[in-house]
Parts: sequence; C-alpha cells; structure tokens
Amino acid sequence: MYFFLCHLSFLDLCYTTSIVPQLLINLQGYDRTISFGGCVAQLFLFLALASTESVLLVVMAFDRYAAVCRPLHYTTIMHPLLCLSLAIASWVGGFMNSLIQTSLMMSMPLCGHQLNHFFCEMPILLKLACADTEGTEAKMFVARVVILIFPVTLILGSYASIAQAVLKTKSMAGCKKALGTCGSHLVVVSMFYGAAIYTYLQPKGSYSESKGKFVALFYTIITPMLNPLIYTLRNKDVKGALWKVLGRGTDTG
Repeated sequence: MYFFLCHLSFLDLCYTTSIVPQLLINLQGYDRTISFGGCVAQLFLFLALASTESVLLVVMAFDRYAAVCRPLHYTTIMHPLLCLSLAIASWVGGFMNSLIQTSLMMSMPLCGHQLNHFFCEMPILLKLACADTEGTEAKMFVARVVILIFPVTLILGSYASIAQAVLKTKSMAGCKKALGTCGSHLVVVSMFYGAAIYTYLQPKGSYSESKGKFVALFYTIITPMLNPLIYTLRNKDVKGALWKVLGRGTDTG
C-alpha cells in the first residue's frame, strides 16, 4: 500500500505543479496570457497525470482487494515485481492516453484565442473548434470512457467483492479493520472520478464554463491537497505521531 501511496503523492505533486504556477500568474492580473506551445504542454501534462492517477487508483483497489479477500496470500500476490510492473503500467497508460487525446485535440482547427478558464482544459479548447469535429470528438469520447468508466467499473467490482467478504466476517474487529483499510481509498475515488466524469463525459453543448471552473479547481487543487490527509490520518502510527507532536506543542505552550 505504501509503495502505491508514494506514487500517488508524487503524482499529486506533479499534478498541481502543472496547473498552479500559471494560475498564480493569472491571479496577479499583470499578464494573463499563455503561449500556444505552453498551452499544448500544459494540456498534455495535465491529461497524462490525471490519466495516470485514474489507472493507479484501480491498481490500489486491486491491492485492497488482495489485502482483504486474500490476506494469507497477500505477500505472494502483491510481490515487489508485480507492484513495480503495475506502477509502470499506470504511468505508461496515462501518458499514452494523453498523447492520443492531445494529438486529436491539436488536429482540430481552432477559431479564437481567448480561454475563459485558468488553465488549458479539454472542454474549453473544444469550444474553440470551428470545423466539423464530430468524428474526432467521438474518438476522444471513446478514449475518455476507457480511462474513466472502465476503471470505475473495475473499482466497483473489487469493492463489491470486498463488501461480500466483510459481510461474511463474524468478527467486528475484522470488519472495522477492513473498513478502515478501504474507507480512505473510497473517499479519494469518489472525489476524483465524480469530478472527472462530470467534466469530461458531458456533451460539449451542455458544458457550463462557470461550473466547469469550480469543478476544475476542486480536482486540480483541493483533491490533491486532501489526499495525503485522507490516507495518513487513517493510519494508526501517523495519528499516534501527530498526537505526540500536538501534545508536545501544548506542553511547551
């Protein structure tokens, strides 16, 4: 679990770094422009890192499934080589999806150069497309379904198996341990996929720019900021260390 959490933490750090610097520049109000090359680079990095997180959350769900449903075989199933292979597959899959979608997006002719947004996001750029783009948009929609709906289906399937195993457990302590193990991951999954599906799987004509900016702010900044807290504060050792630090601070005061 901690191996994948390290990847998730690094991913969230890169994720916010691809957005926040340009956002801060825009908030200063002096120069709210971005070059075409910078916009393409930001779009590619954002899609790559978001897609990688989508695949990584599936991998973490499988890890939780193995921990709860196959506890005696956990170390045999999740051996270091498999963990490394799954992590590499997450990164490669995410960047491949981004390469496909960015290439399709940049193949469209764009009319206009003003974006009513704080970063170069796919739905906003699609609004600037001025030619018949139905075929290209259909391909992009299929790619988004693969990277969003398919992982959600796998995660729900793994947690259905976990719930079934927990219900068969007669020990209350075992149930609490299983819920504690999976609860934090479910919270992160709900926040990430809920915002992503709302933004990327709705028709172009029904996309609201004002709501889109609010949802984008949520999943580009707030969710990555909350992820470390959600995961670490459910860990008994981390909570114990935190209480020790707070206790020392109180004693010093």
